[in-house]
Amino acid sequence: YAVLDPELTLGLPPGITGTTGMDALTHAVEAYIGRSNTRITRAAAEEAVSLIFGYLERAYKNGSDLEARERMLMAAHKAGIAFTRAYVGYVHAIAHQLGGLYGMAHGLANAIILPHVLRAYGPAVDRPLARLARLVRLATDAEGDHASATRFIEAIEAMNKRMGIPEGIPDIKDADVDLIVSRAFREAHPLYPVPRFFSRDECAALVRALKAAGN
Repeated sequence: YAVLDPELTLGLPPGITGTTGMDALTHAVEAYIGRSNTRITRAAAEEAVSLIFGYLERAYKNGSDLEARERMLMAAHKAGIAFTRAYVGYVHAIAHQLGGLYGMAHGLANAIILPHVLRAYGPAVDRPLARLARLVRLATDAEGDHASATRFIEAIEAMNKRMGIPEGIPDIKDADVDLIVSRAFREAHPLYPVPRFFSRDECAALVRALKAAGN
């Protein structure tokens, strides 16, 4: 049994509330778009995404909002159920390297990297992201999958911005790009059931784009 006590999170500062909430969103989304889903993991991920879109910014703006804190704990729990069975993807594979090389907080790294990776996947994630967009009422059934998926990614970027999370990571060193890619590939391949595999050149371009977006 899980013990989820929202009172333990009441003193969490807004910045950590935001980045850990986006970390939970990353868990849910990466599990949802991957290729190892089951009915149970899809349902858990959908519940997590719905809760995060409904309550994360409430918790960020008012840390004493006990209902928002409780809902976010449940979201993190459901996202955990999803990703421990369906795994994660390139967001985590890259974020882990930034944590190891630069001591970057994991939730912050995931929050920044998530929309970049989702865009890089391209059409491979249109259908699942469109389902999530409709779930949280960012799109309707009448809209195409690509447009709906784009709305979902843009909503993540907008939420990051409202919570003061930067768009990029300027601390990435050019000399470290190849190392980051090599280590990310060693982690992701073949364990992570990503929607599609990146080439090394694609991944290097993504890491450089992360650096450029922060400048």
